Amino acid sequence: MPRPRRLDGLPAHIDPRRIPTGLFWDRSGSGRWMVRDAATGKAQRVAGPEAPLSELHAIAEERASGAQRGTVAHVLEAFHASADFKGLAPRTRDDYERQQTIACAIPTKIGPLGTLVARRLRVPLMQTLLDRIAVDHPTKANHLLRYLRRTFRWGITRGHLDQDPTRAIRQFKERAQRRLPPHQVIDRVREFARTHGQLSPRTPGSCAPYLWLVMELGYLCRLRPVETITLSDAHGTPDGVLTNRRKGSRDSLVRWTPRLRAAWDAAIALRAKAWERKRLPTPIKPEHRYVVVNETGQRLGMSGLHTAWQRLMIQMVAGGLLDTSERFGLHDLKRRGITDTPGRAAKLEAGGHRSEQMLAVYDLEVPAVEPPTETR
Repeated sequence: MPRPRRLDGLPAHIDPRRIPTGLFWDRSGSGRWMVRDAATGKAQRVAGPEAPLSELHAIAEERASGAQRGTVAHVLEAFHASADFKGLAPRTRDDYERQQTIACAIPTKIGPLGTLVARRLRVPLMQTLLDRIAVDHPTKANHLLRYLRRTFRWGITRGHLDQDPTRAIRQFKERAQRRLPPHQVIDRVREFARTHGQLSPRTPGSCAPYLWLVMELGYLCRLRPVETITLSDAHGTPDGVLTNRRKGSRDSLVRWTPRLRAAWDAAIALRAKAWERKRLPTPIKPEHRYVVVNETGQRLGMSGLHTAWQRLMIQMVAGGLLDTSERFGLHDLKRRGITDTPGRAAKLEAGGHRSEQMLAVYDLEVPAVEPPTETR
């Protein structure tokens, strides 16, 4: 018969003979229950001195069931393997995989968040962790909060959790980021993208050949990036470019100018070269002939566009051609285009906005007014 385990300072409600295998008592401070990681040999806190025997046995069973079953990492992995996750858009799946990595690595006092038992997570702990991130990165904290909220709610319906530990956490106030890049910066980036886009792909100094065209079309037509890359031959009319706006904005017809026509024709020529190089058939329907395509002649996706744009920004900053403070996004070109449009009514029509509140997000023009006339 094995000798009974003797633990100094053991909580009075714990019977030493019934302590599950794998857990040991650390009496430092107010005391805590610990386990030792088999891979690293490091001790990890799993419960406090108030934990009953039933909770200690539940912890031991969860750890013994293999693959860290019951942990946050296990719940997230189960969600990512589900049909719900596989039914999401490719870009959403890519983003959620990044959020999964971030969430599992968040440090806590008892180890990374991914190693904690999901059922024992509470709102105060999650609030503390997200507060810490939100101090410098409120947008990142909100992004992570939305991901965890969706994943935990999925886990509740599948029996992985009893409650959502993010249910009472409110969104953090984000800093408004309404960048308006100066014309000289836009011109510098566009010219760099145009000249370096002519270099052979994957050679030193080269960039995606379509970037300068996305810049031109986005600025001249006041389009979001996704609206720019989904333009097709069906949007090119004899009178101009018919927009395809999202988020409830109204479409408009942007009349041809020499500059707009040159950008449109350059995109068509680049597409023709890609189709000829890859020997791709020409789609019969004009709505299937996208104006901007990638290097293989296929439809350009937002993920590929975002990656190519970030590489361009990094390349120019590393080469000393762009200051870090001068970096901007493709969406900012819509703001620049609307701000450069003269007249309040013309701005509303050009941007497709349905209200003054919507326009205020994009119009950063400072109005010039006359001083007051003194009357007595």
